[in-house]
Amino acid sequence: MAGVTDRPFRKLCRQLGAAYAVSEMVTSRPDLWATLKTSRRLNHEGEPGPIAVQIAGTEPAMMADAARYNIDRGAQIIDINMGCPAKKVCNTWAGSALMQDEPLALAIVEAVVAACAPHGVPVTLKMRTGWCQAHKNAVRLALAAERAGVQMIAVHGRTREQGYGGLAEFDTVAAVKAAVRVPVVANGDIDSPHKARAVLAATGADAIMLGRAAQGRPWIFREIAHFMATGTLLAPPLVAEVRHLLREHLHDHYTLYGDYLGVRTARKHIGWYLKGLPGAEDFRRHLNLIDDCQRQVLAVSDYLDHINQGMDRLPAVTSSVLAQREQQLEMVQ
Repeated sequence: MAGVTDRPFRKLCRQLGAAYAVSEMVTSRPDLWATLKTSRRLNHEGEPGPIAVQIAGTEPAMMADAARYNIDRGAQIIDINMGCPAKKVCNTWAGSALMQDEPLALAIVEAVVAACAPHGVPVTLKMRTGWCQAHKNAVRLALAAERAGVQMIAVHGRTREQGYGGLAEFDTVAAVKAAVRVPVVANGDIDSPHKARAVLAATGADAIMLGRAAQGRPWIFREIAHFMATGTLLAPPLVAEVRHLLREHLHDHYTLYGDYLGVRTARKHIGWYLKGLPGAEDFRRHLNLIDDCQRQVLAVSDYLDHINQGMDRLPAVTSSVLAQREQQLEMVQ
């Protein structure tokens, strides 16, 4: 979700019901910490706590230094990435590639836990079920990580080999939950309140984690929370509310990225918000020609005002719309 779950998006998700949000993946390479890209990922201004920062890398000492560096800049939880399937990450043996080298993975966990302990900062771990179908080692790694001091484990129900293809399976998540005593978070293909409840029931997990399903739909968190508490579904949001939320999101986005990059990186978010609405494809083609922040906000506002004349609420999200969003995410990555 790098390039998607930045600070403006995380703040909006928290505002709309997410109880917890983790930063974009931050490199452990010190030579990149001063770059503009990384400095934006380390910017937590106005973000509600707890501030959780995810770090990625392949060298235990370097990962420990990265943990300390982020703690000095406000991190209250350090999350180790062993789940990213992106080729540019795995080609350097970081992310989910670490699941192929269990001694190295454990050495990283031990080094990061040791670096965080003096500061009272907990360490969590994000992982996959394994590298491939024939090498599912999530349970073994989870047990080793727990012994090393990791205090929460999130498991995406796919191997690295699967990427985001096929269907997530939750038997492995359930096996991890049965094996360890620390909290376990289930992740993968959770795109509706009903799926959230089913995954919790099937895995016994302590919580669920959403990623792709929240693209352009940050209110999904309150929809799930409401359904889990009452058993009833919330109506889709009013178009007028979406207009307000999107404008708020855009202004915060421009503040972080600046005018030039902000107007361009906002396009994918706008596309996700508007997916499936009447005339959205034609509007997106027009939007891609706009290179000014004020004109971009005005165009979005006018489009949604026009939509609001024909409907009060957004239509219900369909599986085909979710599939299209997943394809767009893969292109972003």
